[in-house]
Amino acid sequence: MTAVGKHMYNRIHIVLALFVITTVLQPETVRAQNMELSDTGVLVDGIAAVVNDGAVLLSELDEQTVLIVRRLRSENTPLPPQNILVKQVLERLIIMQIQLQRARRDGITMPDEILNRALADVARRNGTTLAELPALLAKDRVDYSSYRKEMREQLIIERLRQRDVVSRIGVTSRELEDHLEREQNSAYRNMRYRVSHILISLSTMTTPEELEVASKKAWDLYNQLLEGADFAQAAVAYSDAQTALEGGSMGWRDGDALPTLFAEVVPNMEKGQISEPIRTSSGFHIVKLDDIEGGEPIMENQTHARHILMEIDQIMDDDIVQQKLADVRQGILDGDDFATIAKAVSDDPASAIEGGDLGWNGPGVFVDIFQAKMDKLEINEISEPFKTQFGWHFVQVLERRVHDTTDDVARNRAMIAIRDSKVAEETELWLRQMRDESFVEHRL
Repeated sequence: MTAVGKHMYNRIHIVLALFVITTVLQPETVRAQNMELSDTGVLVDGIAAVVNDGAVLLSELDEQTVLIVRRLRSENTPLPPQNILVKQVLERLIIMQIQLQRARRDGITMPDEILNRALADVARRNGTTLAELPALLAKDRVDYSSYRKEMREQLIIERLRQRDVVSRIGVTSRELEDHLEREQNSAYRNMRYRVSHILISLSTMTTPEELEVASKKAWDLYNQLLEGADFAQAAVAYSDAQTALEGGSMGWRDGDALPTLFAEVVPNMEKGQISEPIRTSSGFHIVKLDDIEGGEPIMENQTHARHILMEIDQIMDDDIVQQKLADVRQGILDGDDFATIAKAVSDDPASAIEGGDLGWNGPGVFVDIFQAKMDKLEINEISEPFKTQFGWHFVQVLERRVHDTTDDVARNRAMIAIRDSKVAEETELWLRQMRDESFVEHRL
């Protein structure tokens, strides 16, 4: 995977837990309890909910409930009453079913090649290989074929969300400058926050009466939390957010990357503090600041370099290009001007016009072999010709420095934060609208 694609899967939220611990009932036991015998004596699956022209099966509900119970116990999160937990799990499965139906209707699929890459990434992060992943899952009583199916569904849902929500959200230069201006003198700019939240949602066609009911529910819950109710347990039981079954946890967020929804609230909170309900178009949010870390300036080792690239084609093969580039390099060593030669012969149009100059760059910008060659050079030293997937290069290091990239990082994070804040809110509205437009009949 190239440097550009290293974080390909970072925005994909996989709900499934790879490692699970113990529970009172095995999945097979629970599933059997919710099945009935047919006339031939074969166990027949039941229906937990009808969703448009599809259904959520009791076996699916049982399996997901067991997995979530195991994960919550492993995280020491108190469990809500069983009927409330099952209701939350069922609602998540209903929302997933609605999204998968929309994806199928619109012809959205997930090729095996991309699925295998995602599974290989999961395996790598757990210290194993794709070939060994089924055995690793089996140790934790997780069926590989089911895991693979659910991973495919999650990737399809993410592709649908990218198309329907993310791709339609932009950030204007005015929004970016306003965001940076607000944060310029903010004390929280270099802070990191671990945040949880609970959402009491509103439908897209909320009546005044429904608004009053939701408001009362949010404030009642807020008061219960102030009196000592466990936040994670309350989130699992009552939150309508997609993070409900994670105890409401949103994980760590950099101060300048907090969603706009919380940016004016969280920095003014103390660790462990719970906010009053915050009203938005998607509903009422209750926020808890779980933890906070002091930030430091972001320093980066950077290199200023220039290079010349020659590509391989049908006329010039590897040997010819390598020899030609070696001759060009020798000419520069003998006194030819690097910049003039680069403008004349380099096949990298972006840098050729600058005399081969690549500017200042930190680690991770270039492909691995290019970075490794560059890192070994002394100042002004020119490397021997070497090959990457782009062709044959040689590179010269001009300068090195340790640079404070706090402002650059803040700008990138601000862009991400603005987009993420819009995406989070729009995703909740998008899901709520699809849910409101769907036919759902509970069979429990």
